Amino acid sequence: MKKRSLLIAVGVIVFGIIASIAWVFQMKNKEVAGKRAFPQHTVYQAGTIKPDNLSQEEMDAAVTTFYETWKDNYLKQPADKNDEYYIFYNDKGYAEPKNAVTVSEAHGYGMMITAIMAGSEDKRYFDGLYRFYKAHGSDHDPSLMAWQQVKDKSGKIINTPGDADSATDGDMDIAYSLLLAHRQWGSEGEIDYLASAKDILDAIMSNEINRSQSLVKLGDWAEDEDDVYGQSTRSSDLLLNHFKTFEAATGNDEWKDVRDKAYKVILSIYKEKSGNTGLIPDFAVQSKGEYQPAEADFLEGENDGNYSWNSSRTPWRYTLDYLLTGDERALPQLKKMNDWIKAETDGNPENIQSGYTLSGKAVEEGNSTSFVAPFMVSAMVDSSNQQWINRLWNRTIQEKDDDDYFANTIKLQTMIVASGNWWAPLEETN
Repeated sequence: MKKRSLLIAVGVIVFGIIASIAWVFQMKNKEVAGKRAFPQHTVYQAGTIKPDNLSQEEMDAAVTTFYETWKDNYLKQPADKNDEYYIFYNDKGYAEPKNAVTVSEAHGYGMMITAIMAGSEDKRYFDGLYRFYKAHGSDHDPSLMAWQQVKDKSGKIINTPGDADSATDGDMDIAYSLLLAHRQWGSEGEIDYLASAKDILDAIMSNEINRSQSLVKLGDWAEDEDDVYGQSTRSSDLLLNHFKTFEAATGNDEWKDVRDKAYKVILSIYKEKSGNTGLIPDFAVQSKGEYQPAEADFLEGENDGNYSWNSSRTPWRYTLDYLLTGDERALPQLKKMNDWIKAETDGNPENIQSGYTLSGKAVEEGNSTSFVAPFMVSAMVDSSNQQWINRLWNRTIQEKDDDDYFANTIKLQTMIVASGNWWAPLEETN
């Protein structure tokens, strides 16, 4: 009996130790997970919609599952840096040069996604992405990120030689992600997220905004005095809700002027060039005080003045400001675009093509998720789009053989928004 009692006592002690270890592990993970970890079920502007052909729990599960797939495919570590992460964007070998591995655009997306999800492992990923960003500064200002990184012959990841300037959208997404991280994990740890956010925001304002015109420039390489590139903008860089968040974080009312100017550019082009479709061109240039679509080959290719691979993101990017703040300035353009694309495709997302002129003529065949998924977000603004948004969700979550980093990363972010789980870090930033 004594031996049996002893064994029972030992068993109880061992069980207690195991339970204590498990409790400590759970508490540690709980502490690492963000204060607003996914899912959040944000209350968007009254009257907006979400897909209703599946439950909230099913939408949340779809996002979580695809996030795991996305991480497996694109979240990578440099071979020589076990405390850094980057987002691999050249999975299909489309990028030039062939040894390219990532760009600041991808990096900004990755930092926003991990900060929004904020599960028990995501702080480690976010901090690793932050360290990679800090290790790859622009030649113009090290607080900004060089736009592209490549793998050299030794396998080390470096900035693209001779081309280490910045791209504005990547830097703005990095700044936004740092404000999200401040809300999720606080700024008292190894990385002061809030101070880092303010640092990059100062650099963006100094180097990537034409302050005399409150205009978002293409990157830190575009001089204000340049009549062409210093006074032009990429439509997908007009991150309307970001600007409001930046103003709240810094107290700098120049960000309000940037936001107002962005709306002015959008509405000018809509009223003058795309009143029948609501489509926005990849690039907008200033001519005689007005903004208009860029000419072909302005910067990237023949579709620079069309609704193409850059502006495909605008239905998602522009709609966020309405969802989160109720700002209605872009609402007429968004509603026109929704009405047009529904009619153009006969209500079938499979008929969405991979690019259009501003008058609505297809310029590139295909049905890339990069073009489909953003329309799912813009459809949220009007309850008459309920059947349409349901169909867009069903199409968006399909796996497509030609979906690459770009398509899948846009897909994930738009799923987060459409499921009701995106939020802005407007509070507690000062």
